[in-house]
Amino acid sequence: MKGTESVSSEVRISDVINSDNINIYRQLSGGVTVSQILHGSANTIGGQTQLIKLRWGQAPEKMKFEGWDGFIKFALGENVKQSNWGDRQVIRFPQTRMGVEQTLLDAFTRAKEYEHPSLTLPKGKGIKAPPQEENLRGVVAPRRNLKLDALVEILNKKRFITCHSYVQSEINMLMHVADSMGFKVNTFTHILEGYKVADKMKKHGAGASSFADWWAYKYEVMEAIPYNGAILNKMGIITAYNSDDAEMARRLNQEAAKAVKYGGVSEEDAWKFVTLNPAKLLHVDNRVGSIKEGKDADLVLWSDNPLSIYARVLKTFVDGTLYYDSERDEQLRKENEKERVRLIQKMIDAKKQGEQTQKPMMKLMMNFIVRKWKLCQIINERFISCNGFYRNNSNVN
Repeated sequence: MKGTESVSSEVRISDVINSDNINIYRQLSGGVTVSQILHGSANTIGGQTQLIKLRWGQAPEKMKFEGWDGFIKFALGENVKQSNWGDRQVIRFPQTRMGVEQTLLDAFTRAKEYEHPSLTLPKGKGIKAPPQEENLRGVVAPRRNLKLDALVEILNKKRFITCHSYVQSEINMLMHVADSMGFKVNTFTHILEGYKVADKMKKHGAGASSFADWWAYKYEVMEAIPYNGAILNKMGIITAYNSDDAEMARRLNQEAAKAVKYGGVSEEDAWKFVTLNPAKLLHVDNRVGSIKEGKDADLVLWSDNPLSIYARVLKTFVDGTLYYDSERDEQLRKENEKERVRLIQKMIDAKKQGEQTQKPMMKLMMNFIVRKWKLCQIINERFISCNGFYRNNSNVN
């Protein structure tokens, strides 16, 4: 779906939450309590995202952030037009940046026609019109379309956009499309050329979730600068730093500190880049993002100023429940090492006693191959036998 269709708004990340992913625990150890799980960036209009609380050990449904506004992933640039996918990826539309714009216009035109079928569909019988068209008798309602349902939610301000973006021309383009179609872009993600169009973003009402200091890792980010976050913040745009990487998500506190180094942002405002501001962009600042009476008890205890490279997380609480404890983690590491040594010694002893040392998976594969070979032999023998039978009978006749 990600690599084949340019519009995949029916896809839901909520259906594939993996609560056993070890990165959940590792990010708790870095002071993260909430994550937005995004669809990939190969689609102009991608899948619906899912906000989760890092309730390590809970089932997938228990991890989902309750009462959260729905979001959806959009994307622009090289990933969408597949210009960096190799010479064989020249079939899917769009293949140009202009094609990306047309894909967006086409999709939302279809969504408007789907929401108001009386504007385009011929009259007929046997199908009841949707509630908003009940006064128009005889109008044929379109069949249910999950792809367009999500786009209609955007038009009705019930679902909000976070868009993978880099180049100023494309950022401008999406805002123009949004204005012409009657919706808003909630957040531009990565937004490494945001400093060039900060005034236009502010007028549109978009927020920014930027990388702290990524640049020059591909052609469309050659003009990225580490001062991007500071400039966007100074312009009055709600600015956050995103990780886009499981490893970096463990060190968002250090990413926030870069706003102090690059641009002289105050420590308080820099800390908001990874706490209150992302909560505002996700419409959940009434519950998380700061310590305040009535909010969720998502708290992190640090060993030092969290903007320091020497700071370590001592404890992480989600909804008042302790999900990470550095002392407990150290104890578990010792227990795991002890168990590892015990298992290795057991294997060594088994080998000395002459037991088989072949890896279990290899043994299973060899048994499978032998069984297949024997089966082929039996089939071959029966086939030869059948051929002989038919040849003998044909000679008799």
